[in-house]
Amino acid sequence: MTVWIILAVYVILMAVTGFISFKKADTLTGFVVGSRSAGPWFSAFGFGTTYFSAVIFIGYAGRSGFDFGLFAILIGIGNAVLGSWLAWKVLANRTREVTRRLKIKTMPQFFEKRYFSRSMKLYAAIMIFIFMTPYSASVYSGLSYLCETVLHVPYQIAMAAIAVVAGLYLVLGGYFATLLADFIQGIIMLVGVAAMLFFVSESGQVGGLAAGVSGVWESMTAQADVLFTPQTALSVICLILLTSVGSWGMPQMVHKFYGIKNEDGVKKGTVISTVFALIIAGGAYYIGSLSRLFFTEVPTLGGKANYDLIIPQILTQTLPVVLLGVVLVLVVSASVSTLSGITLTSCSTISMDLVADRVPKFAESKAKTLTLTRVLCAVFILASYLIASFKTPILTLMSFSWGTISGAFLAPYLLGLYWKGMNRAGAWCGMIAGPVVSLGLAIVSGFNSAQATIFGVTAMAVSFVACFVGSLIAGKMGKVQDNTHFYDKAYFVK
Repeated sequence: MTVWIILAVYVILMAVTGFISFKKADTLTGFVVGSRSAGPWFSAFGFGTTYFSAVIFIGYAGRSGFDFGLFAILIGIGNAVLGSWLAWKVLANRTREVTRRLKIKTMPQFFEKRYFSRSMKLYAAIMIFIFMTPYSASVYSGLSYLCETVLHVPYQIAMAAIAVVAGLYLVLGGYFATLLADFIQGIIMLVGVAAMLFFVSESGQVGGLAAGVSGVWESMTAQADVLFTPQTALSVICLILLTSVGSWGMPQMVHKFYGIKNEDGVKKGTVISTVFALIIAGGAYYIGSLSRLFFTEVPTLGGKANYDLIIPQILTQTLPVVLLGVVLVLVVSASVSTLSGITLTSCSTISMDLVADRVPKFAESKAKTLTLTRVLCAVFILASYLIASFKTPILTLMSFSWGTISGAFLAPYLLGLYWKGMNRAGAWCGMIAGPVVSLGLAIVSGFNSAQATIFGVTAMAVSFVACFVGSLIAGKMGKVQDNTHFYDKAYFVK
């Protein structure tokens, strides 16, 4: 009963958030980028909660901790330093300034304005729609074992709760509602992780922080022939690069920079976001590393090893019932915030870059485009729920979606922000080469999800090389573009 009460309070709180934000989302700009007036705390928490979904707590943390021991904590540190601090340092202010000045609301619009190509905008919009759908469905996956085996809450009910909550506040309040909800959900996540760290560390199996670290290190040295090898180092490095630097090319992450109010917000947001990521990611991977003190082998389900059972079973053994309810809300919060970020990014892209760009009645009326965006948000959330519920083949793409999207967008976006020599030909080379490599390797491997991380990092690297080579060749052929409008702040529009 306690768990249900906690969950009900959370649902009501998120619904109220949507209603409060409704009046601030009565224009297309207000709905999509919050009128570009977000402060540092809201922006930073929005970035962090969109970054970390339930998968980090249930999937990545358990598997990485059991496989790599204390080395898994390096992934969390990488997420904080590379995925948060450096991302804000390199991308936030430049993105904020350019998107505000050129009135850009989506990543496909960024590519159109930077490279003078409507075809590129269409291509980017289609890529986002195709690969964000399975990615959004995967957001639900972190709930199944926690809900059913730990809290005895049916998986379908928890999934429905996510869909309803995300749909309520997102459809009503848009970007501003996601910021307000993400701030609340960020606080829940911090409290939940703090509780998990304390009770797991103080459990009989661990015996405190120092004893826990010492015990895990002993288990690692006993497997030195497996853990202290080049293969382990490569696996950890690839995980750090894909989950940290790879996030720089994810549309829903970059979108959080569009609405920041001013440069001061960027400076403060950088610090807040980094600390948030260090606590959430560092804490999750630390708890995952302690799994070696609870299990001598991976728990099984149906006779097969299942890494997703590791964290739920640890929590069952260490947390009081009330805190298990808080952890459930933590996981739901992480899922809802990520899902809402993906949904808003995907649906605004579809409505503005696909439909309004080609259908006159939407192009002429921002009110109709706003209504369409709201409808698409509801449809997208429902579609993600159905895909996750019925385990459709589309879910096969989930493991490769992050690497494919980053492979397509990271290099053209980052180089486009800073390198004046980057041109349309180079961008096309990178946008095509990255996904081809990611999906090509996936097909050759038989869609082996265990290799998805390496494939994603390879796709990102190939995309950068393709962008450089393509731009240099096109430049030598005399195909030079005038990018003054993009880099010159004299074009700033207040």
